[in-house]
Amino acid sequence: MNDKVEPGIKDRFLSALGFVTILPTGGNYMFTARGMTAFFPLVGLVVGGLLAVFDLAVRAFWNPDAAGLLDVIFLIVITGAFHLDGLADTADGLFSHRPRERMLEIMKDSRIGAMGVVALFTVLSLKWAGAAGLKETGMSRTLALVLVPTYSRSALLFGIRFLPYGRAEGTGKGHFDKPLPAKDFIWTLIPLGLSLFLGFRGMILNAAFTMTVPCILYYYRKKMGCVTGDMLGAMVEAGEAILFLALAVG
Repeated sequence: MNDKVEPGIKDRFLSALGFVTILPTGGNYMFTARGMTAFFPLVGLVVGGLLAVFDLAVRAFWNPDAAGLLDVIFLIVITGAFHLDGLADTADGLFSHRPRERMLEIMKDSRIGAMGVVALFTVLSLKWAGAAGLKETGMSRTLALVLVPTYSRSALLFGIRFLPYGRAEGTGKGHFDKPLPAKDFIWTLIPLGLSLFLGFRGMILNAAFTMTVPCILYYYRKKMGCVTGDMLGAMVEAGEAILFLALAVG
């Protein structure tokens, strides 16, 4: 293979899809860690679209509380609990009150600790509360369910753009090989545009996203001065929970 051949849009999108979901990609593409980064919002759009279809199906048989729980389980399954694993590892590390290097070591440990269990229980419970509490019906509800996973995965780009990677190697290192240019944020305009169709709820969603992502990144910078793949996954999960709750207000 010619080393000068650059991955195309299909390669970059399928790399992102195969990296953060269990959805089949066929394998007939050039995998690219750095090239996939810009396409995380589109992957979120796919996940959100499938979630909305799934929600329509389960709400035909179950009440909102049960449907909300099933929606949360669907998100766990379709992502292979990829980000949840990062959430648990991040909680074990950051809340261990150890020196920075020791926290990074704890995050690499495959075993889950008490803080990881607490974080998983809390975030999943908040997601359930938010998904079950969505007041919208019809297309508004469907669009809300599409947008939450899209926004939460768009947050990955901001973490990659504004914080350095904290390890010499690791799952997420490939995303940091080159600085993330402004043009790679182009796909984040899709959820922003779609949110306009939610009216006031869309304003709430954008406000929650605008406040949540900088707060998490500021905490990471103060606590660690860097970010890791686990910490990015934790941001996706925490952001998703907060966005669900924001849309369920009132």
